[in-house]
Amino acid sequence: MALEKKIRVIVVDDSALIRNLLTSIIDEAPDMEVVATASDPLIARERIRALDPDVITLDVEMPRMDGLEFLRRLMRLRPTPVLMISSLTQQGSEATLTALELGAIDFLSKPAHDIARRMGDYADEIRDKIRAAAAAKVRAPHRFHRAAEASPPPPLPGGAQQAMLFVGASTGGTEAIRALLSGLPATCPPILVVQHMPEHFTASFAARLNASCPMRVKEAEAGEPVRQGVAYIAPGDWHMRVQAAADGFRIELEQCDKVNRHRPSVDVLFDSAARCLGKRAVGVILTGMGRDGADGLRKMRDAGAVTFGQNEASCVVYGMPREAMKAGGVQQEWPLEALSSKIMACLYGKAEKAML
Repeated sequence: MALEKKIRVIVVDDSALIRNLLTSIIDEAPDMEVVATASDPLIARERIRALDPDVITLDVEMPRMDGLEFLRRLMRLRPTPVLMISSLTQQGSEATLTALELGAIDFLSKPAHDIARRMGDYADEIRDKIRAAAAAKVRAPHRFHRAAEASPPPPLPGGAQQAMLFVGASTGGTEAIRALLSGLPATCPPILVVQHMPEHFTASFAARLNASCPMRVKEAEAGEPVRQGVAYIAPGDWHMRVQAAADGFRIELEQCDKVNRHRPSVDVLFDSAARCLGKRAVGVILTGMGRDGADGLRKMRDAGAVTFGQNEASCVVYGMPREAMKAGGVQQEWPLEALSSKIMACLYGKAEKAML
């Protein structure tokens, strides 16, 4: 029987240590191999042309050409799945988010200390991200703009005033979340979002969304009340739940065990939505690898919530929505560009009726 074709990877990093560590981690997997390494983008450019890899890992800070500038040129001239290698710092998070906007599929975090041992701890995650990148759809960067203030949303009817929107995403999710929120009004019901992302990154992500989306977007804080017109991003390394309180609902954060290998976990958020909101909740599962959120979305649907999934054609990675569909949690599946209007129809009863 013929062997399956291996995923061919080029590693681009100015650190010889990182190049060697990634090569070792990748080559240990039977389904992938490093076909070349490069210490800077100019060397990488020639090796990419010659070898046509399936996936590229790319450092942000490199000599002779900045990694972001190289990514910008690569996506314009030769679109290829790229995993960014970034540092766990404020500067690193900003550069990584820019890379995702430019078309990178995902990113790997480079530990600041004891790199050899800690990179080994992430070996399975690194290989999973490479597999997801190899199967992902490479997309041109999108530009999103704040909704025009001259077109105010319709007034909220009583039902929508009591509603709450819950969103989960992973690979490809940063831009999918931006697209979704950009299509919702400034006076939308509260929105709670879990995007698989490490600490130090979620505050920057929330700030970027806040600058481009109609509603206020912020990193969630423990114990704060949920308010209309605000989207709350789960902090990296913290599970987020919604909890009933005397004055409405509040956000609960905790650092208990990972769920589905993630913290924050979409399932943790969706489980709390099913328990606390029932039919007043709307659940949305967006692009991402794995099955986090599948069981929680099913619980939401069983509790009476309206549930949406992003369709395969518009996903960067059709993993989480597919698993949620298989589990029976997705009530309706739509392209990303249609989801905001379908949610609006569900909440406000305007235009096409979204409820089944």
